Amino acid sequence: MSKVSVLVVDDAPFIRDLVKKCLRNYFPGMVIEDAVNGRKAQTLMAREVFDLILCDWEMPEMSGLELLTWCRQQDSMKTLPFIMVTSRGDKENVVQAIQAGVSDYVGKPFTNEQLLTKVKKALARVGKLEASMAGGNARSSSGFANDSLSALTSGKPEQAKASAPVAAPAAQPQVSAPAPEPAKPAVPAGRGQGQLRLSSGNQPCIIKALTLKEASLVVRRSDALPQVLEGAVLDLEQGETSEIARLNGYLHSVAALEPKPDSDWLQLIFRFVDQDAQKLDYLSRLIARGTAQKQYIPGA
Repeated sequence: MSKVSVLVVDDAPFIRDLVKKCLRNYFPGMVIEDAVNGRKAQTLMAREVFDLILCDWEMPEMSGLELLTWCRQQDSMKTLPFIMVTSRGDKENVVQAIQAGVSDYVGKPFTNEQLLTKVKKALARVGKLEASMAGGNARSSSGFANDSLSALTSGKPEQAKASAPVAAPAAQPQVSAPAPEPAKPAVPAGRGQGQLRLSSGNQPCIIKALTLKEASLVVRRSDALPQVLEGAVLDLEQGETSEIARLNGYLHSVAALEPKPDSDWLQLIFRFVDQDAQKLDYLSRLIARGTAQKQYIPGA
């Protein structure tokens, strides 16, 4: 029985490694190749046969949508399973991908279980699921499907959760109550607001600082604490046209903003992983038009 071959296409090394680690944990016998953009993938697909494509949408040189369109124009790839793995989850983007012939869709950020469910479904549809299990017993996904961090650390995130210094009590109804502390200064945030999308849900955030490599964010603490190395998407809406940039990345650090264990606010360092020139250009323009105006977190 021949081995199943999968191609992972994404301009972000972090995302490619995340996907490959997840697949190798569950499908030990699977052959996995990767490409940094659609153009490189096209070259690989012209000389190798793949059973499944997992592809990002926004990439330099050739986008995922362009690669998908090219695939469906080739007689040998008209029915090739093609899963789009992207932060573009808006209805119009989904419809556009479906019209181009996409097989399925996985939104970023994703859990391992969400990714594996889509992969198994796609392989089963073309009769390749059994072959993908060859070479070893597939592992249960329940032990490492809690979040993106588990795919990189092989089960260590539980230790990180146990030692998180900002863990909230089970019941804390006073979070939204006024807490006047005259000596506590207001916390400035000079780059506006955004939305951080995590696998556990969406959180509004304040942009404290922004560079081409990372963003310093402030979020209100909730029951579901963000985890270091967790994959996420930062949505920024800025400018007169209210354009939205969806920036892929991971949480490099998570800390209490205030020097106390029950801090209502968390400070996150969000590292970007996209290599797309269009996104980098957007960030450059966003940084360039930043002003000295200060914003303050309500209730802080």
